[in-house]
Amino acid sequence: MIFLKSLRCNEISFGPFNSFSQRRWKKPVVSAQTRLETRTRDSKLDKLVTHIHKLKTILNIHQLMSQRKRGPFVSVQLMSRWRNIVGLNVGMGAFLHKYPHVFELFPHPIRRNLCCKITRRMRDLIDEEEKIVKNYEHELVQRIKKLLMMSKNGTLHVHALRLIRRELGLPQDFRDSILRKYSKDFRLVDLEIVELVDRDESLAAAEVEKWREKEYIDKWLSKFETSNAFPNNFPTGFKIERGYREKLKNWQRLPYLKPYESKEVVRVRTCGGIERFEKRAVGIMHELLSLTVEKMLEVERLAHFRKDFAIEVNVREMLLKHPGIFYISTKGSAQTVFLREAYSKGCLVMANPIYVVRRKMLDLILLGCRNTRSLEYSEESKEEINGLVFRTNGGGRRDGDWVIPILDSYDQNVLDNQGEINDSKQPFDGCESGRSQIVCFEDESS
Repeated sequence: MIFLKSLRCNEISFGPFNSFSQRRWKKPVVSAQTRLETRTRDSKLDKLVTHIHKLKTILNIHQLMSQRKRGPFVSVQLMSRWRNIVGLNVGMGAFLHKYPHVFELFPHPIRRNLCCKITRRMRDLIDEEEKIVKNYEHELVQRIKKLLMMSKNGTLHVHALRLIRRELGLPQDFRDSILRKYSKDFRLVDLEIVELVDRDESLAAAEVEKWREKEYIDKWLSKFETSNAFPNNFPTGFKIERGYREKLKNWQRLPYLKPYESKEVVRVRTCGGIERFEKRAVGIMHELLSLTVEKMLEVERLAHFRKDFAIEVNVREMLLKHPGIFYISTKGSAQTVFLREAYSKGCLVMANPIYVVRRKMLDLILLGCRNTRSLEYSEESKEEINGLVFRTNGGGRRDGDWVIPILDSYDQNVLDNQGEINDSKQPFDGCESGRSQIVCFEDESS
C-alpha cells in the first residue's frame, strides 16, 4: 500500500497535465553584446581601424602644436603633458621617435633640449587636404543639404555635425565658412541648430538607388526584386544558418519609407510595421555612411542623430542584425561601423581626393623607422624658423639616422620668446625596428 501511494504521488506530481511540473521552452534572447562577440570578424577592416587610430592621434598632436603661437616647434617636455589629451598609452618621446617621417626631432641650438616639429612631407599633405576641402566647397554644401533633407523637421544640431566634421570632410570653421556663407541654403537657429531653407528635389536620391538601377539593367532583375533591396557582401567565413536566405529574401522585398521621402513615419503597430520601421533606419544609416569621405563612422556618434532622424530603435543592435550591409569593428577605444559594399580587401572601392591624401598620410605613418636616409639634410640645405637659420654641412654631427642641425645665425630676442623650453634634455626611448605590415596602401615595399 505504501508503494502504491508513493507511485500515485509520483504520477500526480510528474504528470504531463500538471501545471506545476511543466517546463516551457523559451527561446534565448540574443542581445547586441552577444551578436557583437559572435560576429564574423573582418581582419582587414580591423587592421585599417588600427592604422586610422594612429593617424587621428598624430593629427590631434599637430592641432595642439599649431595652437602654439610662439613657433612651429615645441619642446618634447611640454608635449609630454598632452599624453592624456590625445589618449596615448606610451610615453610621448617614444611615440614621436616611432614615426620619423612625421615628426622631426632636434636639439635646440641654444638651450640644447629636445624639440619637435612636423616634417615637411607631412605638412604638405595636411595643406593639400585643406586645399582640396576648399575646392570641394560646393559638394560639401550638398552633403549638408542632404543630411537636412533626411531629418524629420529639416533641422540638425551643429554639435552633431561637429562630431563628424572630419568624416564629412568639412573644414574646422564650417559654421562660418559654409553655414553662414550660404545663407540662401541654411539658417542658423540659436547658433546651435541649422535649418534647411528650401528642399532641393534634385538631391533627393539615395546612393543605393544607383546600385539598384545597375542591378536592374545588368542582371535583368524585376522591379519587385530590386526596388527595395540593399547590397549584401558577407565577410569571409560567414556561416549562413538554416532559413536565413528566405528571411533575407523577404526582407529585401519589404517596402519601406525611403530616407528622402517626406511622408508620415510608418507606425510600428501596423502590418509589418516593426520590420518596415527598422528598414527605414537601415536606409538612413546607409545613406549617412555613403555621404562620409571614408564610408565609416564611430557608432557612439550616430546616437546624436537619432532624434533628428526619428530613429527609435537601438542603433548598434540594428547594425549588427545586418552583417552583409554593415560591419562594426571593436579595435581602438571606440566601435567603428563600415559600409561593407564600399570596401574591397581593406581599400575603398570608389576613392575620392580627400581619401587619397589621407592614404598618403597613412603611408608615411606605416613606414615607421624605415627609409630614414631620405630624411637627411643635404650638405648645404638651409631652413629658417622664426628668424633662426639651421644649416647642416660637412661638420654636422650625426646621431644614428638623425642629422643634428647647427646654428648659423640667431636672434637672442627670438630665442627668449620661444617660451616653455626647458634647459633640461628630455630623454626618449629607442625606435622599434619591427616591420609593420601595410594593408592595401601604396608604397608597400620598404
